[in-house]
Amino acid sequence: MTQTAIFFLALGLSMDAFAVSLSNGFSVHCFGRKDALRQAVCFGGFQFLMPLLGWYLGSRIQEYLDAVDHWIAFGFLAVIGINMIAESISAKEPQEKELSFGILLMQAVATSIDAMAAGVSLAFLQVHILSAATVIGCISFVLSLLGSALGKCVGNKLQTKAELFGGVVLILMGLHILATHLLLY
Repeated sequence: MTQTAIFFLALGLSMDAFAVSLSNGFSVHCFGRKDALRQAVCFGGFQFLMPLLGWYLGSRIQEYLDAVDHWIAFGFLAVIGINMIAESISAKEPQEKELSFGILLMQAVATSIDAMAAGVSLAFLQVHILSAATVIGCISFVLSLLGSALGKCVGNKLQTKAELFGGVVLILMGLHILATHLLLY
C-alpha cells in the first residue's frame, strides 16, 4: 500500500471524527479552543491506537486467511463506508449539549471503531502499521480541530456531507485493494 493510499485511507477514516467535531462545535454550549484541543487529542489518539489493536488481532490470524485477505479488506472497508454513507443520509439535527469527558470518550471510541477494522485489513496487506497509525492519528487530530472551528462558524450543514465523503473514500479504497490484488494475481 502506497503512502498516497494510506493518506486517503486516513482521510476516509477521519471523516467520522471530523463530522462529530463539526457537530460538537456547532451544538455544544460555550465550545471553546480548550474543548477543541481536548477533542482533537482524544479523537486523534484513539484513531492512532485502534489501527494498532486491529493490526495486532489481524496479524495473529493472517496465515489462516492469506487466500482471502483482499476480500476481507474490501469487505471491512466497504461495510464501514456504506455505514458512514447511511449515517450521513439519516443524520439528525444535533441538540444543544455539554461536552463532558464521558461523552467525549464515547465519541472517540465510536469514531475509531472503523480504524480498528482498517487495522485488521492493514495486517493482511503487510503495511508498516506504526507509520500508518501515525498518519491516521495525525490526520484525525487536524481534521478534528478543523471540524471544531468550522462547526463554530458554519453550523452543522456540512456534517452529513463529510460523512458521505468519508464513506465514499473508504469504499473506493476497498475497491482499489481488491482490484490491485485481483489484477496482480
